[in-house]
Amino acid sequence: MSPMTTPGRLMLLDSASLYFRAFFGVPDQRESPAEAPTNAVRGFLDMIATLVDRHRPDHLVACWDNDWRPAFRVEAIPSYKAHRVADETTDPDAEEVPDDLAVQVPVIIAALEALGISRIGVDGYEADDVIGALTVRHRGLGPVDIVTGDRDLFQLVDDDAAVRVIYTARGGVRDADAVDQAFLATKYGVASGPAYADLATLRGDSSDGLPGVAGIGEKTAATLLATFGTLEGIQAALASGDPRIKGAVRSRLEAGTAYLQVAPAVVHVAVDAPLPQVPTLVPTQVADPVLLSRLAVDYGLTNPVNRVISALGLD
Repeated sequence: MSPMTTPGRLMLLDSASLYFRAFFGVPDQRESPAEAPTNAVRGFLDMIATLVDRHRPDHLVACWDNDWRPAFRVEAIPSYKAHRVADETTDPDAEEVPDDLAVQVPVIIAALEALGISRIGVDGYEADDVIGALTVRHRGLGPVDIVTGDRDLFQLVDDDAAVRVIYTARGGVRDADAVDQAFLATKYGVASGPAYADLATLRGDSSDGLPGVAGIGEKTAATLLATFGTLEGIQAALASGDPRIKGAVRSRLEAGTAYLQVAPAVVHVAVDAPLPQVPTLVPTQVADPVLLSRLAVDYGLTNPVNRVISALGLD
């Protein structure tokens, strides 16, 4: 059996979401500005150790943004993540990242490589798309835990397929929300992951530059979806003159028609992203002990590295 299709629990890390959280949440312990910053690396490795300890995955993948603002999404909605561009005039493809974080990302990559933890990114796609494609590929092989602080990935929640989101935005990895369909129903009034994607399309998301339908908030979107089932059902009812859509809601949906024609392609993760054939099983030995030792010494990472090694059972 291929290591990509071995049954077991799959854990997918939304890597940028986690290392950004680590950077802003873990104290910078440098005694001098001349020292290299390491708080994001330390925090990221500690998160992996905690997650592996608590959830015992059989497969583990650090999913990567090879393209944080893919062209196909920008072409559909030009405002998509536009507010995060570092400098529109010199490099419209560069994300605004704090300098002290940017220098730590190569160290994180090296640490993952040395530990033997799979890292997967696909050119032209975001980590969200990689996560979606890996989730679909793993269907029928075991549970999937998606670790992220990004609500966009709620669309992949599927109780029947044992896909849940370990949502870190409020409590971090130590006190994360386990997002299943009951959570979506209670928190957002929608019954499934795909319904959440429809709700997000209608509502919009200012953090991603997604405008939504002006005047249609979360509660109205949930009510519409409860009545008509899906975004397509709402659009069909609107086009047919269904009397249940009336007044200001009808006017707002009609004004948002052009947006609703293109937004789903932006909101939905690209589950058909072309995945490389990379083994995803949790490592059974340190892949590069020399590199790992050098990183631990050069960056003062001995403690977090040892915690990951212990959690993975490599010690």
